[in-house]
Amino acid sequence: MTDNTPVSAEALSSAKPPAAPTEVTQENDLLPKLIPHLDRHLIFPLLEFLSNQDGEEGDEITKTKYELLKQTNMTDYVASLWRELNDSEETPEEFVQKREEVLQRLSLFTEETSKIDELLSDDSVVSNLRSDKVANLKFLETNYEITIQNIDMLHDYGRFQYSCGSYANAAHLLDQFRILSTDNDKVTSATWGKLACDILTTQWDVVMEEINKVKESIDTKLFNNPLAQLQHRTWLIHWSLFPFFNHEAARDTLTDLYFSPAFINTIQTNCPWILRYLAAAVITNRSRTRNTGQYQKQLKDLVRIVRQEGYEYHDPVTDFIKALCIDFDFEAAQSKLAEADEVLKGDFFLSASSDAFVEAARHLISESYCKIHQKIDIGDLSRRLGLEADEGEKWIVNLIRDTRMDGKLDYQEGTVLMNHPANSVYQQVGGTSLTAGRPSLIFLQVIERTKGSFFRTSVLSAAVAK
Repeated sequence: MTDNTPVSAEALSSAKPPAAPTEVTQENDLLPKLIPHLDRHLIFPLLEFLSNQDGEEGDEITKTKYELLKQTNMTDYVASLWRELNDSEETPEEFVQKREEVLQRLSLFTEETSKIDELLSDDSVVSNLRSDKVANLKFLETNYEITIQNIDMLHDYGRFQYSCGSYANAAHLLDQFRILSTDNDKVTSATWGKLACDILTTQWDVVMEEINKVKESIDTKLFNNPLAQLQHRTWLIHWSLFPFFNHEAARDTLTDLYFSPAFINTIQTNCPWILRYLAAAVITNRSRTRNTGQYQKQLKDLVRIVRQEGYEYHDPVTDFIKALCIDFDFEAAQSKLAEADEVLKGDFFLSASSDAFVEAARHLISESYCKIHQKIDIGDLSRRLGLEADEGEKWIVNLIRDTRMDGKLDYQEGTVLMNHPANSVYQQVGGTSLTAGRPSLIFLQVIERTKGSFFRTSVLSAAVAK
Protein backbone atom coordinates (compact mmCIF):
# COMPACT_ATOMS: atom_id res chain seq x y z
CA MET A 1 0.00 0.00 0.00
CA THR A 2 2.62 2.55 1.10
CA ASP A 3 5.03 4.29 -1.23
CA ASN A 4 8.57 3.10 -0.52
CA THR A 5 10.19 4.70 -3.58
CA PRO A 6 13.75 5.65 -2.53
CA VAL A 7 14.08 9.25 -1.38
CA SER A 8 17.20 11.36 -1.89
CA ALA A 9 19.38 10.05 0.94
CA GLU A 10 21.82 12.95 0.74
CA ALA A 11 19.08 15.54 1.03
CA LEU A 12 17.42 13.77 3.95
CA SER A 13 20.59 13.08 5.90
CA SER A 14 21.71 16.70 5.54
CA ALA A 15 18.46 18.14 6.89
CA LYS A 16 19.24 19.87 10.19
CA PRO A 17 17.30 22.26 12.38
CA PRO A 18 17.95 25.81 11.20
CA ALA A 19 18.77 26.87 14.77
CA ALA A 20 22.24 25.26 14.51
CA PRO A 21 21.84 22.33 16.89
CA THR A 22 24.48 21.60 19.50
CA GLU A 23 27.29 19.19 18.79
CA VAL A 24 25.69 16.60 21.08
CA THR A 25 22.42 16.80 19.14
CA GLN A 26 24.17 16.56 15.78
CA GLU A 27 26.20 13.51 16.79
CA ASN A 28 23.09 11.69 18.01
CA ASP A 29 20.67 12.59 15.22
CA LEU A 30 18.69 9.43 14.38
CA LEU A 31 16.83 10.83 11.36
CA PRO A 32 19.07 9.06 8.77
CA LYS A 33 18.52 5.75 10.61
CA LEU A 34 14.75 6.17 10.96
CA ILE A 35 14.01 7.25 7.37
CA PRO A 36 14.65 3.89 5.61
CA HIS A 37 12.00 2.25 7.81
CA LEU A 38 9.25 4.86 7.39
CA ASP A 39 6.85 5.60 4.57
CA ARG A 40 7.51 8.95 2.87
CA HIS A 41 4.27 10.39 4.26
CA LEU A 42 5.37 9.43 7.79
CA ILE A 43 8.72 11.15 7.26
CA PHE A 44 7.03 14.48 6.58
CA PRO A 45 6.05 15.19 10.23
CA LEU A 46 9.70 14.69 11.24
CA LEU A 47 10.78 17.30 8.70
CA GLU A 48 8.06 19.64 9.91
CA PHE A 49 9.44 19.26 13.43
CA LEU A 50 12.89 20.26 12.21
CA SER A 51 11.58 23.26 10.32
CA ASN A 52 9.69 24.48 13.41
CA GLN A 53 12.70 24.34 15.71
CA ASP A 54 13.56 27.97 15.04
CA GLY A 55 10.18 29.18 13.85
CA GLU A 56 11.33 29.48 10.25
CA GLU A 57 12.13 27.04 7.49
CA GLY A 58 15.58 26.66 5.93
CA ASP A 59 16.14 26.08 2.21
CA GLU A 60 17.69 22.68 2.90
CA ILE A 61 14.57 21.37 4.65
CA THR A 62 12.32 22.85 1.95
CA LYS A 63 14.40 21.09 -0.69
CA THR A 64 14.13 17.87 1.30
CA LYS A 65 10.35 18.16 1.49
CA TYR A 66 10.22 18.73 -2.26
CA GLU A 67 12.36 15.64 -2.96
CA LEU A 68 10.24 13.64 -0.54
CA LEU A 69 6.83 14.51 -1.99
CA LYS A 70 7.40 15.18 -5.68
CA GLN A 71 6.55 11.56 -6.55
CA THR A 72 3.17 11.83 -4.79
CA ASN A 73 -0.10 13.32 -6.06
CA MET A 74 0.04 16.26 -3.65
CA THR A 75 0.51 18.51 -6.67
CA ASP A 76 -0.58 21.84 -5.18
CA TYR A 77 1.72 21.55 -2.18
CA VAL A 78 4.66 20.30 -4.25
CA ALA A 79 4.18 23.21 -6.66
CA SER A 80 4.25 25.66 -3.73
CA LEU A 81 7.53 24.13 -2.54
CA TRP A 82 8.98 24.50 -6.06
CA ARG A 83 7.97 28.18 -6.19
CA GLU A 84 9.55 28.75 -2.78
CA LEU A 85 12.81 27.07 -3.80
CA ASN A 86 13.02 28.97 -7.09
CA ASP A 87 11.72 32.27 -5.71
CA SER A 88 9.06 32.37 -8.39
CA GLU A 89 5.36 33.23 -8.44
CA GLU A 90 4.64 31.23 -11.60
CA THR A 91 3.78 27.53 -11.54
CA PRO A 92 5.52 25.43 -14.23
CA GLU A 93 3.33 23.75 -16.85
CA GLU A 94 4.29 20.27 -15.67
CA PHE A 95 2.60 20.86 -12.31
CA VAL A 96 -0.52 22.27 -13.95
CA GLN A 97 -0.71 19.27 -16.26
CA LYS A 98 -0.18 16.78 -13.44
CA ARG A 99 -2.89 18.48 -11.41
CA GLU A 100 -5.36 18.02 -14.26
CA GLU A 101 -4.41 14.35 -14.57
CA VAL A 102 -4.92 13.83 -10.83
CA LEU A 103 -8.36 15.45 -10.95
CA GLN A 104 -9.37 13.31 -13.93
CA ARG A 105 -8.27 10.09 -12.23
CA LEU A 106 -10.00 11.16 -9.05
CA SER A 107 -13.25 11.68 -10.93
CA LEU A 108 -12.87 8.31 -12.67
CA PHE A 109 -12.23 6.47 -9.40
CA THR A 110 -15.21 8.15 -7.75
CA GLU A 111 -17.49 7.10 -10.59
CA GLU A 112 -16.25 3.49 -10.70
CA THR A 113 -16.49 2.93 -6.93
CA SER A 114 -19.71 4.84 -6.27
CA LYS A 115 -21.92 1.75 -6.59
CA ILE A 116 -20.00 -0.45 -4.14
CA ASP A 117 -19.52 2.48 -1.77
CA GLU A 118 -23.29 3.02 -1.64
CA LEU A 119 -23.90 -0.68 -1.05
CA LEU A 120 -21.46 -0.80 1.86
CA SER A 121 -23.19 2.24 3.36
CA ASP A 122 -26.57 0.47 3.23
CA ASP A 123 -27.37 -1.23 6.57
CA SER A 124 -29.65 -3.77 4.87
CA VAL A 125 -26.74 -4.94 2.69
CA VAL A 126 -24.14 -4.91 5.45
CA SER A 127 -26.41 -6.95 7.73
CA ASN A 128 -26.33 -9.79 5.19
CA LEU A 129 -22.55 -9.96 5.10
CA ARG A 130 -20.86 -12.76 7.06
CA SER A 131 -17.34 -13.63 8.14
CA ASP A 132 -17.02 -15.89 5.10
CA LYS A 133 -15.60 -13.59 2.42
CA VAL A 134 -16.18 -16.08 -0.39
CA ALA A 135 -19.87 -16.25 0.49
CA ASN A 136 -20.01 -12.45 0.66
CA LEU A 137 -18.53 -12.15 -2.83
CA LYS A 138 -21.07 -14.58 -4.18
CA PHE A 139 -23.90 -12.71 -2.44
CA LEU A 140 -22.81 -9.33 -3.88
CA GLU A 141 -22.23 -10.75 -7.34
CA THR A 142 -25.60 -12.52 -7.46
CA ASN A 143 -27.71 -9.71 -6.07
CA TYR A 144 -25.84 -6.55 -7.05
CA GLU A 145 -23.45 -7.57 -9.88
CA ILE A 146 -20.37 -6.65 -7.83
CA THR A 147 -17.23 -8.40 -9.11
CA ILE A 148 -13.71 -8.90 -7.75
CA GLN A 149 -12.55 -6.11 -10.07
CA ASN A 150 -14.97 -3.70 -8.37
CA ILE A 151 -13.56 -4.66 -4.98
CA ASP A 152 -9.96 -4.30 -6.17
CA MET A 153 -10.87 -0.82 -7.36
CA LEU A 154 -11.42 0.14 -3.70
CA HIS A 155 -7.81 -0.80 -3.01
CA ASP A 156 -6.50 1.23 -5.95
CA TYR A 157 -8.70 4.19 -5.07
CA GLY A 158 -7.50 4.05 -1.44
CA ARG A 159 -3.86 4.13 -2.60
CA PHE A 160 -4.62 7.06 -4.87
CA GLN A 161 -6.30 9.03 -2.07
CA TYR A 162 -3.36 8.28 0.19
CA SER A 163 -0.94 9.62 -2.42
CA CYS A 164 -3.06 12.78 -2.62
CA GLY A 165 -2.74 13.27 1.13
CA SER A 166 -6.44 12.57 1.76
CA TYR A 167 -5.74 10.16 4.61
CA ALA A 168 -9.23 9.94 6.15
CA ASN A 169 -10.81 8.99 2.81
CA ALA A 170 -8.02 6.53 2.13
CA ALA A 171 -8.54 4.84 5.51
CA HIS A 172 -12.27 4.47 4.80
CA LEU A 173 -11.70 2.91 1.36
CA LEU A 174 -9.00 0.52 2.56
CA ASP A 175 -11.17 -0.62 5.44
CA GLN A 176 -14.03 -1.37 3.04
CA PHE A 177 -11.63 -3.29 0.80
CA ARG A 178 -10.40 -5.47 3.69
CA ILE A 179 -13.97 -6.45 4.57
CA LEU A 180 -14.57 -8.04 1.17
CA SER A 181 -11.27 -9.00 -0.43
CA THR A 182 -9.93 -12.57 -0.42
CA ASP A 183 -6.51 -11.51 -1.75
CA ASN A 184 -4.30 -11.96 1.33
CA ASP A 185 -1.38 -9.96 -0.09
CA LYS A 186 -3.55 -6.98 -0.91
CA VAL A 187 -5.33 -7.22 2.45
CA THR A 188 -1.94 -7.08 4.20
CA SER A 189 -0.96 -4.10 2.06
CA ALA A 190 -4.26 -2.38 2.90
CA THR A 191 -3.69 -2.99 6.62
CA TRP A 192 -0.29 -1.27 6.47
CA GLY A 193 -1.87 1.58 4.52
CA LYS A 194 -4.73 1.90 7.01
CA LEU A 195 -2.18 2.02 9.84
CA ALA A 196 -0.30 4.85 8.11
CA CYS A 197 -3.55 6.77 7.51
CA ASP A 198 -4.64 6.46 11.15
CA ILE A 199 -1.20 7.60 12.36
CA LEU A 200 -1.32 10.68 10.12
CA THR A 201 -4.86 11.52 11.29
CA THR A 202 -3.83 10.84 14.95
CA GLN A 203 -6.58 8.28 15.57
CA TRP A 204 -4.51 6.67 18.31
CA ASP A 205 -7.04 4.14 19.62
CA VAL A 206 -7.62 2.89 16.08
CA VAL A 207 -3.85 2.89 15.50
CA MET A 208 -3.38 0.46 18.38
CA GLU A 209 -5.99 -1.86 16.87
CA GLU A 210 -4.18 -1.75 13.51
CA ILE A 211 -0.82 -2.44 15.17
CA ASN A 212 -2.28 -5.61 16.67
CA LYS A 213 -3.61 -6.65 13.24
CA VAL A 214 -0.21 -6.06 11.61
CA LYS A 215 1.55 -7.98 14.40
CA GLU A 216 -0.84 -10.91 14.01
CA SER A 217 -0.29 -10.89 10.25
CA ILE A 218 3.49 -10.98 10.73
CA ASP A 219 3.27 -13.86 13.21
CA THR A 220 0.85 -16.00 11.17
CA LYS A 221 1.33 -15.27 7.47
CA LEU A 222 5.13 -14.96 7.57
CA PHE A 223 5.82 -17.74 10.09
CA ASN A 224 7.89 -19.69 7.53
CA ASN A 225 9.93 -16.68 6.38
CA PRO A 226 12.16 -15.44 9.25
CA LEU A 227 13.90 -12.79 7.13
CA ALA A 228 10.58 -11.23 6.06
CA GLN A 229 9.39 -11.35 9.69
CA LEU A 230 12.53 -9.49 10.77
CA GLN A 231 11.99 -6.77 8.16
CA HIS A 232 8.28 -6.34 8.84
CA ARG A 233 8.82 -6.23 12.61
CA THR A 234 11.48 -3.57 12.07
CA TRP A 235 8.96 -1.46 10.14
CA LEU A 236 6.28 -2.01 12.79
CA ILE A 237 8.67 -0.98 15.58
CA HIS A 238 9.45 2.30 13.81
CA TRP A 239 5.83 3.07 12.90
CA SER A 240 4.78 2.32 16.49
CA LEU A 241 6.97 5.17 17.74
CA PHE A 242 4.21 7.61 16.74
CA PRO A 243 1.59 6.32 19.23
CA PHE A 244 4.33 5.29 21.70
CA PHE A 245 5.03 8.87 22.72
CA ASN A 246 1.80 10.57 21.65
CA HIS A 247 -0.82 8.34 23.26
CA GLU A 248 -0.61 7.77 26.99
CA ALA A 249 -2.74 4.62 26.90
CA ALA A 250 -0.37 3.01 24.37
CA ARG A 251 2.81 3.35 26.46
CA ASP A 252 2.48 0.20 28.58
CA THR A 253 1.18 -1.94 25.72
CA LEU A 254 4.00 -0.97 23.38
CA THR A 255 6.67 -1.26 26.07
CA ASP A 256 5.56 -4.84 26.66
CA LEU A 257 5.55 -5.42 22.88
CA TYR A 258 9.12 -4.14 22.50
CA PHE A 259 10.31 -6.32 25.39
CA SER A 260 8.68 -9.45 23.96
CA PRO A 261 11.30 -12.01 22.75
CA ALA A 262 10.58 -11.62 19.02
CA PHE A 263 10.67 -7.82 19.06
CA ILE A 264 13.61 -7.37 21.43
CA ASN A 265 15.53 -9.75 19.18
CA THR A 266 14.57 -7.58 16.19
CA ILE A 267 15.79 -4.45 17.99
CA GLN A 268 19.11 -6.05 18.90
CA THR A 269 19.60 -7.49 15.41
CA ASN A 270 18.27 -4.84 13.05
CA CYS A 271 17.70 -1.50 14.80
CA PRO A 272 19.63 -1.08 18.10
CA TRP A 273 19.02 2.69 18.02
CA ILE A 274 15.47 1.96 19.20
CA LEU A 275 17.06 1.40 22.62
CA ARG A 276 16.95 5.19 23.04
CA TYR A 277 13.16 5.15 22.87
CA LEU A 278 12.80 2.01 24.96
CA ALA A 279 15.07 3.48 27.63
CA ALA A 280 13.14 6.76 27.65
CA ALA A 281 9.86 4.87 27.98
CA VAL A 282 11.07 2.70 30.86
CA ILE A 283 12.62 5.60 32.80
CA THR A 284 9.56 7.82 32.43
CA ASN A 285 7.30 4.89 33.37
CA ARG A 286 8.62 5.22 36.91
CA SER A 287 6.16 8.01 37.69
CA ARG A 288 3.33 6.45 35.67
CA THR A 289 3.05 2.83 36.67
CA ARG A 290 1.67 1.68 39.99
CA ASN A 291 3.13 -1.76 39.52
CA THR A 292 6.63 -1.31 40.98
CA GLY A 293 7.42 -4.98 40.34
CA GLN A 294 6.76 -4.57 36.63
CA TYR A 295 8.85 -1.39 36.54
CA GLN A 296 11.78 -3.07 38.29
CA LYS A 297 11.63 -5.98 35.85
CA GLN A 298 11.59 -3.66 32.85
CA LEU A 299 14.51 -1.67 34.26
CA LYS A 300 16.47 -4.86 34.90
CA ASP A 301 15.81 -6.08 31.34
CA LEU A 302 16.78 -2.68 29.95
CA VAL A 303 20.08 -2.66 31.86
CA ARG A 304 20.88 -6.13 30.55
CA ILE A 305 20.20 -5.15 26.95
CA VAL A 306 22.14 -1.89 27.22
CA ARG A 307 25.09 -3.86 28.58
CA GLN A 308 24.87 -6.39 25.72
CA GLU A 309 24.46 -3.82 22.93
CA GLY A 310 26.93 -1.20 24.18
CA TYR A 311 29.44 -2.15 21.49
CA GLU A 312 26.80 -1.80 18.75
CA TYR A 313 24.96 1.36 19.76
CA HIS A 314 25.09 3.98 22.48
CA ASP A 315 23.99 7.58 22.97
CA PRO A 316 23.65 9.86 26.02
CA VAL A 317 20.37 8.19 27.01
CA THR A 318 21.77 4.65 27.05
CA ASP A 319 25.09 5.96 28.43
CA PHE A 320 23.14 7.36 31.39
CA ILE A 321 21.73 3.88 32.07
CA LYS A 322 25.20 2.38 31.82
CA ALA A 323 26.84 4.97 34.09
CA LEU A 324 24.18 4.71 36.81
CA CYS A 325 23.08 1.07 36.77
CA ILE A 326 26.17 -0.75 35.50
CA ASP A 327 29.22 1.35 36.43
CA PHE A 328 27.61 3.11 39.47
CA ASP A 329 29.47 6.25 38.39
CA PHE A 330 27.37 9.14 39.71
CA GLU A 331 29.60 11.83 38.17
CA ALA A 332 29.26 10.28 34.72
CA ALA A 333 25.51 9.77 35.23
CA GLN A 334 25.08 13.48 36.00
CA SER A 335 27.04 14.44 32.89
CA LYS A 336 25.16 12.03 30.64
CA LEU A 337 21.80 13.17 32.02
CA ALA A 338 22.54 16.74 30.91
CA GLU A 339 23.49 15.47 27.44
CA ALA A 340 20.43 13.21 27.32
CA ASP A 341 18.21 16.21 28.04
CA GLU A 342 19.64 17.98 24.98
CA VAL A 343 19.19 14.90 22.79
CA LEU A 344 15.59 14.34 23.87
CA LYS A 345 14.61 17.96 23.21
CA GLY A 346 15.94 17.62 19.66
CA ASP A 347 14.18 14.31 18.99
CA PHE A 348 10.77 14.42 17.25
CA PHE A 349 9.34 11.55 19.30
CA LEU A 350 10.86 12.44 22.68
CA SER A 351 10.83 16.24 22.82
CA ALA A 352 7.61 16.30 24.86
CA SER A 353 8.99 13.70 27.31
CA SER A 354 12.31 15.40 28.12
CA ASP A 355 11.17 17.00 31.40
CA ALA A 356 9.51 13.78 32.60
CA PHE A 357 12.67 11.85 31.73
CA VAL A 358 14.95 14.20 33.68
CA GLU A 359 12.60 14.11 36.68
CA ALA A 360 12.45 10.30 36.72
CA ALA A 361 16.21 10.01 36.11
CA ARG A 362 16.93 12.23 39.13
CA HIS A 363 14.81 9.90 41.24
CA LEU A 364 16.87 6.95 40.03
CA ILE A 365 20.15 8.72 40.82
CA SER A 366 19.05 9.77 44.29
CA GLU A 367 17.57 6.37 45.15
CA SER A 368 20.76 4.59 44.10
CA TYR A 369 22.89 7.11 45.98
CA CYS A 370 20.85 6.78 49.17
CA LYS A 371 20.98 2.97 49.08
CA ILE A 372 24.78 2.81 49.14
CA HIS A 373 25.52 5.70 51.52
CA GLN A 374 24.71 6.02 55.19
CA LYS A 375 25.51 9.71 55.62
CA ILE A 376 24.66 11.93 52.68
CA ASP A 377 25.76 15.50 52.18
CA ILE A 378 22.77 17.44 50.80
CA GLY A 379 24.97 19.85 48.85
CA ASP A 380 26.89 17.00 47.23
CA LEU A 381 23.74 15.12 46.22
CA SER A 382 22.14 18.34 44.94
CA ARG A 383 25.16 18.93 42.74
CA ARG A 384 24.92 15.41 41.36
CA LEU A 385 21.27 16.02 40.55
CA GLY A 386 22.01 19.36 38.88
CA LEU A 387 19.98 21.29 41.48
CA GLU A 388 20.60 24.27 43.73
CA ALA A 389 21.08 23.54 47.43
CA ASP A 390 17.56 24.69 48.43
CA GLU A 391 15.98 22.75 45.58
CA GLY A 392 18.07 19.72 46.44
CA GLU A 393 16.95 19.82 50.07
CA LYS A 394 13.27 19.89 49.04
CA TRP A 395 13.95 17.14 46.53
CA ILE A 396 15.50 14.83 49.14
CA VAL A 397 12.71 15.48 51.66
CA ASN A 398 10.09 14.61 49.03
CA LEU A 399 12.09 11.55 47.96
CA ILE A 400 12.24 10.15 51.51
CA ARG A 401 8.54 10.81 51.96
CA ASP A 402 7.45 9.31 48.61
CA THR A 403 9.69 6.23 48.73
CA ARG A 404 9.28 5.74 52.51
CA MET A 405 13.03 5.43 52.99
CA ASP A 406 14.25 5.34 56.59
CA GLY A 407 16.20 8.58 56.72
CA LYS A 408 16.58 11.59 59.05
CA LEU A 409 17.44 15.10 57.91
CA ASP A 410 20.01 17.07 59.94
CA TYR A 411 19.47 20.72 59.01
CA GLN A 412 22.44 22.01 61.04
CA GLU A 413 25.02 19.78 59.37
CA GLY A 414 23.22 19.75 56.03
CA THR A 415 23.18 15.96 55.89
CA VAL A 416 20.79 13.05 55.73
CA LEU A 417 21.36 9.97 57.88
CA MET A 418 20.07 6.82 56.25
CA ASN A 419 19.14 3.81 58.33
CA HIS A 420 19.91 0.56 56.52
CA PRO A 421 18.73 -2.23 58.86
CA ALA A 422 20.68 -5.47 58.62
CA ASN A 423 18.64 -8.46 57.48
CA SER A 424 18.90 -11.96 58.82
CA VAL A 425 21.67 -13.93 57.18
CA TYR A 426 19.07 -16.50 56.14
CA GLN A 427 16.91 -13.81 54.51
CA GLN A 428 19.93 -12.39 52.71
CA VAL A 429 21.13 -15.69 51.34
CA GLY A 430 17.66 -17.00 50.59
CA GLY A 431 16.59 -13.72 49.02
CA THR A 432 19.64 -13.68 46.77
CA SER A 433 18.94 -17.24 45.63
CA LEU A 434 15.26 -16.56 44.94
CA THR A 435 15.96 -13.26 43.19
CA ALA A 436 18.27 -15.03 40.82
CA GLY A 437 15.28 -17.05 39.69
CA ARG A 438 17.03 -20.47 39.86
CA PRO A 439 17.23 -21.50 43.54
CA SER A 440 19.20 -24.65 44.17
CA LEU A 441 17.24 -27.35 46.01
CA ILE A 442 20.36 -28.52 47.83
CA PHE A 443 21.23 -24.93 48.76
CA LEU A 444 17.79 -24.38 50.27
CA GLN A 445 18.04 -27.67 52.15
CA VAL A 446 21.34 -26.52 53.70
CA ILE A 447 19.67 -23.30 54.86
CA GLU A 448 16.78 -25.19 56.46
CA ARG A 449 19.06 -27.68 58.20
CA THR A 450 21.26 -24.84 59.47
CA LYS A 451 18.18 -23.19 60.95
CA GLY A 452 17.27 -26.50 62.64
CA SER A 453 20.80 -26.97 64.02
CA PHE A 454 20.72 -23.52 65.59
CA PHE A 455 17.41 -24.33 67.31
CA ARG A 456 18.65 -27.71 68.63
CA THR A 457 21.86 -26.12 69.89
CA SER A 458 19.84 -23.54 71.82
CA VAL A 459 17.71 -26.30 73.41
CA LEU A 460 20.81 -28.32 74.43
CA SER A 461 22.51 -25.23 75.87
CA ALA A 462 19.45 -24.52 77.99
CA ALA A 463 19.32 -28.15 79.19
CA VAL A 464 23.02 -28.15 80.15
CA ALA A 465 22.58 -24.89 82.01
CA LYS A 466 19.80 -26.47 84.13
